[in-house]
Amino acid sequence: MAAAKEKVVIIGGGIAGLTAGIYALMASFEAEIYEKNAIPGGECIGWNRKGYHIDNCIHWLTGTKKGTEMYEVWEKTGALSDDIKCAKIDAFYTSTYNGKSVTLWNDLKKTEQELIAASPEDEEEIKKFIEYVEYSKQCVFPAGKPMEMWGIKDYVQMGASMKDFPKVMKEFGKISLEEYSRRFKSPLLQKMICDYLPKEYAAYSFLVSYATMADGNGGIPMGASLQMSLRMAKRFKELGGVICYNIGASEIVLDGKKTTGVKFEDGSFAKADYVIPTVDTHVLFGRLLPGKYMPKELKAAYDEPAKYPATSGFQVAYAVSTEFSVGETVFIEIDPIRVGRRTFNRMYVKAYGYDPICVKDGKQVIQTCISQTDEDYEFWKSISKEEYAKVKEELTAEVGKRIAEAFPELNGDMEFLDAWTPLTYERYCNAYHGSYMSFVTTPGCKQIKLKGQLKGIDNLYLAGQWTNSPGGLPVAAASGKFAIQRILKNLRRDINI
Repeated sequence: MAAAKEKVVIIGGGIAGLTAGIYALMASFEAEIYEKNAIPGGECIGWNRKGYHIDNCIHWLTGTKKGTEMYEVWEKTGALSDDIKCAKIDAFYTSTYNGKSVTLWNDLKKTEQELIAASPEDEEEIKKFIEYVEYSKQCVFPAGKPMEMWGIKDYVQMGASMKDFPKVMKEFGKISLEEYSRRFKSPLLQKMICDYLPKEYAAYSFLVSYATMADGNGGIPMGASLQMSLRMAKRFKELGGVICYNIGASEIVLDGKKTTGVKFEDGSFAKADYVIPTVDTHVLFGRLLPGKYMPKELKAAYDEPAKYPATSGFQVAYAVSTEFSVGETVFIEIDPIRVGRRTFNRMYVKAYGYDPICVKDGKQVIQTCISQTDEDYEFWKSISKEEYAKVKEELTAEVGKRIAEAFPELNGDMEFLDAWTPLTYERYCNAYHGSYMSFVTTPGCKQIKLKGQLKGIDNLYLAGQWTNSPGGLPVAAASGKFAIQRILKNLRRDINI
């Protein structure tokens, strides 16, 4: 009789949990995923309103370039394949100001020419910007194995493939986007630099983001975010995995230096040889596990939100004519609007007409997001249920008014679909302060990188976007794979799966 397989119990059916489950099955473990919601995906989801699909996650996906380690992860988990096409989008985004606009094209030469034409006095700084974006293409997300398992050969290969990237970190690793923007004389280019990411972000994050798109490694899979999550869930089940929906975890049960399994809110219990929690770390420590197990560097980040802010958004979706076409993502100057506890004079409009799933009866979905941070979350959290509904309604009207002012052709052609806030993410995903990413990487602050295991618990392995700031889908997926590789390493089995 064959020996019973060891069982991995995974808390959370988001991208990290699904990836961990798939790799566990490929490594010949049993795997069960427990998800508190009715569908998989976690943050990587979308929903329908009035027959239209609202995509709530992927603006671009790191790892869509074949030959990269991240593409291999997406391919093995069923997220990407030769049958899944990416949208034909040729630009990162467009920024407008005072009637003028510039676009960050995937073609860097085209971008350089356009920026210089818009601001000849910034030519030197523009050329340097393009040069350093080119260097940043070398920063490819490593998803082969956890770095603690790297050997000398791995570091040598990384050093050779990223020989110019240290220049980027030296120049842009310790300044914010706001500081960097001041190097440009043109107000339009200053706006452009600070538009895509919060201005507090370390400047290198922006260069790497743009480089990912320009290198063809940041595509947008057709079918939207939820469909990618469903493909991964299908792959998990096809391999023999069990996924249980509508069941939230209440406690990771400990017996000395081991966990015996997971207790759930309905009183049930899942016995486990290994437990992989993929939930937000503020839920893991203090709710599922005693707070004493929280790593010191993580506690320091929670204790200093000014240095380690969380990012969310107030978002609104509309249906408009498919004839509306000004580029997929356009940042616009608006009359000041107070959202949360801060006032904003810029926001973006993103058109989803490139994906048939977001088009119906000659209309497409457009969305906007006004960035929200910890202090704004506190505002949303402080108001009553009645006030919350009223504020959402008033802000939705104001946002719609500003979009129509920026794009007069949309006046009378905007059908409201939905609006959501940081509290939506908190309710649905237990997201810390409603954040859809991990901690913002600010200049001078140490990047959060959690070890794969906790001191004092031998058979619990961490995964999820909060294990490595600034989070996101590639971090989530890689962490799920890494958790299984760490189990295999401790069992002295081959980690190549």
